[in-house]
Amino acid sequence: MNRPRLFLVTPPAFDTADMSARLEAAFQGGDVACVLIYMPSSSSKDIQKAAETLVPVIQAAGAAAIVYADTQAAGRSGADGVHIDSSLDDVKLAVESFQPARIVGAGGTKLKHEDMEVAETGVDYLFFGRLDLEEQDEAHPKTISKADWWSELFEAPCVALSGKTMASVEAAAATGADFVALKDAVWSHPEGPGEAVKAANAILENHPFEDAD
Repeated sequence: MNRPRLFLVTPPAFDTADMSARLEAAFQGGDVACVLIYMPSSSSKDIQKAAETLVPVIQAAGAAAIVYADTQAAGRSGADGVHIDSSLDDVKLAVESFQPARIVGAGGTKLKHEDMEVAETGVDYLFFGRLDLEEQDEAHPKTISKADWWSELFEAPCVALSGKTMASVEAAAATGADFVALKDAVWSHPEGPGEAVKAANAILENHPFEDAD
């Protein structure tokens, strides 16, 4: 598929059974590349418990299940990978222990030289956008500029975090990022997650990569 793909991020707090149903609804809307199980304030035990329920749902839909920050919970739950945004050393440790069998994604960088240092570890993707900031309607300008810069110059895949409106997918996709991440735009969509995914994919279809046939 020679255009950006969707990268869904769960809300930071959720009821697991409800989240499972919402994910299944989201997958009915079309293509989703991966889902980040994002529980930044939860214990490792709670993350693992939630992941044990959600990972099979995500994988059954053909998407990759990624666990935020917790390598132990990711490993024990059978997730496809882990997302690290704490430090370069933590990224290196995750790469050593998870690859090549599982995915290691990274984010949380502030400076361009940090982006390049992280990419040199061999991560599977670099995530642009702050997961811990309150979402605005549009993607953060720094997210757009970084994704645009990275997509133009580097081979390593990147993810651009959009804003909380469906319209914000347009600017994120226009950067040439390999993946566009969505949070509230999916879970708070008035017509449900499935319609949100359908609408997002319709936007992404209009942004084929330049080297696409």
